[in-house]
Amino acid sequence: MSAPARSLYVFGVYLLLFGVVVLVRPNAVLALFGVAPTTEPWLRVAGMFAVFFGYYYCRAARAELRQFFAWTVQVRLAAPIVFAALVVGGVAPPVLLLLGIPDALAAVWTAWAIHVDHRGGTRLP
Repeated sequence: MSAPARSLYVFGVYLLLFGVVVLVRPNAVLALFGVAPTTEPWLRVAGMFAVFFGYYYCRAARAELRQFFAWTVQVRLAAPIVFAALVVGGVAPPVLLLLGIPDALAAVWTAWAIHVDHRGGTRLP
C-alpha cells in the first residue's frame, strides 16, 4: 500500500469507527461535546453516512485509486471551513470546530504523502 493509500485507509478506519459509535450511541458522542441528548434520528443517519464514507475510503485505498486520494484532500480541507462558517453564523456551537481537526490533519497527511510519493505521479488538482 502506498503512503497516500495508507493515509486514506487510516482516515477511512477512523470514519468507520466514528460512524458506528454515532450510529449506535449518538448521545454518548453528544455528551463528549457538551451537547444535549436527542431522540431525533438525524445524528444516527449522519453516523450511517460516516460508515459509508469510511467504507469507500478503505476500498479506494486498497485499490490505489490515486485520483480519488487527491479529491478527498479538497473535501476534507473544506470540512473545517464549513464547520467554522456554521459556528460564525451562529448555527452550531464552537465545539463543532473540534470535529474538523481530524479532517484537516488527515487531509494534510494525504496531500504530503501524494507530494512525496513518486510512484504514480498523481498531483493535487
